[in-house]
Amino acid sequence: MPYFDSASAAPLHPVARQALQASLDEGWADPARLYREGRRARLLLDAAREAAAEAVGCRADELVFTPSGTHAVHTGIAGVLAGRRRVGDHLVVSAVEHSSVLHSAAAHEARGGSVSEVPVDRSGAVSAARYADALLPATALACLQSANHEVGTVQPVAEVAEVCGAAGVPLLVDAAQSLAWGPVEAGWSVLAASAHKWGGPPGVGLLAVRKGVRFSLQGPADERESGRSPGFTNLPAIVAAAASLRAVRAEADAEAARLRVLVDRIRRRVVRLVPDVEVVGDADRRLPHLVTFSCLYVDGEALLHELDRAGFSVSSGSSCTSSTLTPSHVLRAMGVLSEGNVRVSLPPGTSAEEVNAFLEVLPGAVSGVRERLGVTEPPAAVPEADSLELDALGLRCPQPVIELARAIARVPVGGTVTVLSDDEVARLDIPAWCAMRGHDYLGESPRPTGTAYTVRRLS
Repeated sequence: MPYFDSASAAPLHPVARQALQASLDEGWADPARLYREGRRARLLLDAAREAAAEAVGCRADELVFTPSGTHAVHTGIAGVLAGRRRVGDHLVVSAVEHSSVLHSAAAHEARGGSVSEVPVDRSGAVSAARYADALLPATALACLQSANHEVGTVQPVAEVAEVCGAAGVPLLVDAAQSLAWGPVEAGWSVLAASAHKWGGPPGVGLLAVRKGVRFSLQGPADERESGRSPGFTNLPAIVAAAASLRAVRAEADAEAARLRVLVDRIRRRVVRLVPDVEVVGDADRRLPHLVTFSCLYVDGEALLHELDRAGFSVSSGSSCTSSTLTPSHVLRAMGVLSEGNVRVSLPPGTSAEEVNAFLEVLPGAVSGVRERLGVTEPPAAVPEADSLELDALGLRCPQPVIELARAIARVPVGGTVTVLSDDEVARLDIPAWCAMRGHDYLGESPRPTGTAYTVRRLS
C-alpha cells in the first residue's frame, strides 16, 4: 500500500532501525555517570551530537536533543523571548508557520506580549520586505519556517535573516520539513527540527542556539542537555535519529532529483486528468517530494477515504477533514481553494509505478465523490433574473460552492449571484471558485445570520 504522507511522518529509515537496535544494547546507561557503562553511553551521545550538528551546520555545543520538534520550537521561542525581554516583547511570525510556532505566539500574546503576522503571497512565500516592515525596536524574535509543511514552498530564509540581522533581531527557523534535503540557508540564530520527518524514530527533536544569542530557559533547571531539555535522554532514539539524518543526507541529492521528476508528473497530469483542480504552492522553489492540489466540488474527507480504500495514504488541509470545519490556516493565508485538498508527499524509494497507479485511481475517486454530492454539468438555462440570492445557511463545504455553480447560468452575463452562507470556508472558496471559473468576486457583507458573498457572471 503506497504511503504518500511523509511530510507528516517518514517511514523509519533502515539505518535508523539498525542504529536503534544496536544502541539499545550499548546505550541504556546514564551518560552522566563515570563508570564504564555510563562512559560508553556518553560516547554514543557525543557522537550523535557531532553528527547532528554537522548536518545542521552548527557547533556541537550549540545543539541539544529534545523530546520532539514541537518541544524544540516551544523551548526555542520561550527561551529567546525571555532572554531578550529587556529589548521588548514583540514577536514576528509568518502566517503559514507550523501550529507549534503559532501556538507559542498565542501563548506569548496571552501573557501580554505582542505578535505581528507576516502575510504570504498566493504561492505561500513571504518576502524579506514584509519582514522588514514588521520589525520594531521592541522586536525580540522573528520566526520563519524553511519550507512549508502543507504546500512545500521553500522560504527565502537567507534574505529574511539578512533584514533581521540588520535590525539586531535573532531569527528562529523551523527546519522540520527541509533538513533531510540539506542545511538551512545561512543567517539563522535558532533552529528546530524533528527526527520523524526524515525517517528517524519519533520522540526526538533538535534545538540549536547559536553562541551569542541571549537565551533564558523557562521552567526548572536541569543538568542535562545544557539545561535546555530536562529529563533523562532517550539515547537509543537519539543515536538512531543522528544516524538516519546522516544517511538521508548522503542520499539527498540523488533522491531529490528522482522524486522531483515524479512530483512534476503529478503537477502536470492532475490538471489534465481531473477537471476543476488547482495545484497550489510555488511551482519551482519547493520541496522535491511534495505537491498539493485542491478539487472543486469535493468533500475532502470523502476523497481521502476513497483514496485510502484504493490503497493510497495521503493528507489534506480541507476544512471538511477537520473537526473545526475551518480550512487549513496555510491555505487560508494563501487565499487558494481549500475544498477537496490533497497533499501528496512521497517518501524516499517511491517508484514511478506507484505514482502512475495513483494518477490512474485519482480521477475516478474525485468523480465518485462529486457524483454522490450531486455535482453535474448545469443544463443550458435561460437567465431568470439580473440577480439571484441563494440561501446556503447550514450547508457545509463544498455545498455552498456547488449551489453557486448551479445558479450562475440562471443570470445573464453581467448579472450577480449572492450566496448567503454561515460556513467559514465560503470566505475562501467562493473567491477561489471565481478565479478558477473566470467570474468576478464582488466581496462580502454581513447579514443577521451568516455572510452574503456576491459574484458577477462574466461569461
